[in-house]
Amino acid sequence: MRRSAIISMTPLIDVVFILLVFFMLASSFMTWRTLELNVAKAGGAGGMTGAMLVELQADDLRLSGRVMSDDDVLKTLRQRFRADPAQTVLIKPAPGVPLQRAVALIDRIAAVGGRDVSFIVPAVAR
Repeated sequence: MRRSAIISMTPLIDVVFILLVFFMLASSFMTWRTLELNVAKAGGAGGMTGAMLVELQADDLRLSGRVMSDDDVLKTLRQRFRADPAQTVLIKPAPGVPLQRAVALIDRIAAVGGRDVSFIVPAVAR
């Protein structure tokens, strides 16, 4: 007489558990945010009269050529946005400024009411 082989479910359960753990660790449940950016070429901002220029330096900010603290720049921009909600802000990062610092500045400008924020990139020499 032949005995029927008993199939163990333990290896199948182990494999399913390992796959479950793998996909849980490999998945990302973060909410991705996107930034809408307008990029103005240097010297090519033809229709942007009255735009406020924020120069992002490695260690300070300049608003229309004046060195100011971050809070003073945001306070000035907030007042300007109250007077004109469609105010355009141009951000000109200096070479070597980390991207995270520029993104943080955009977030802070948006928090005080900025809707139209553009980066100025240097024109590429041909």
